[in-house]
Amino acid sequence: MEIRRTEPADLEQVLALYEEARQFMRDHGNPDQWGNSHPPVEQVKEDIQAGKSYLCVEDGEVLGVFYFANEVEPDYAEIYEGAWLDDAPYGVMHRVACPTGQKGVASFCVTWCVEQSGGNLRIDTHRDNLPMQGMLRKNGFVRCGLIHIRNGEERIAYQKKIQTK
Repeated sequence: MEIRRTEPADLEQVLALYEEARQFMRDHGNPDQWGNSHPPVEQVKEDIQAGKSYLCVEDGEVLGVFYFANEVEPDYAEIYEGAWLDDAPYGVMHRVACPTGQKGVASFCVTWCVEQSGGNLRIDTHRDNLPMQGMLRKNGFVRCGLIHIRNGEERIAYQKKIQTK
């Protein structure tokens, strides 16, 4: 597997991945995190234009999509019922989607993001997104507390920090 930036020509494949992810969430007890239309097409296009949307591909097949950037996430400014592991610069990962039945893709993507972030990555997920929570724990992420995203909804905040010498 390899990671590459999403290109405008990939838009239809990306939108199909997000639709499949929304259906998976609905089928597995998480109908509210992305509802029927998240992420909106305009946001996906903005992510691609900004160079912050990435694809996981293998032998030309798109296996996953996600947002990654080394940037301050405004939604992470206040954390409740816990604390971030540190205040050091970090990367953020959002909008992760992989086809149903593809094992190891999400772990490959988060490992890549941790490396690109310099070893300090933050991510959040919905309380009902048990598959994502399990994948994050399996990959060494620590549950840090709760945050509220722009629309006021609560999310569980996770961080992975690799100690460097």
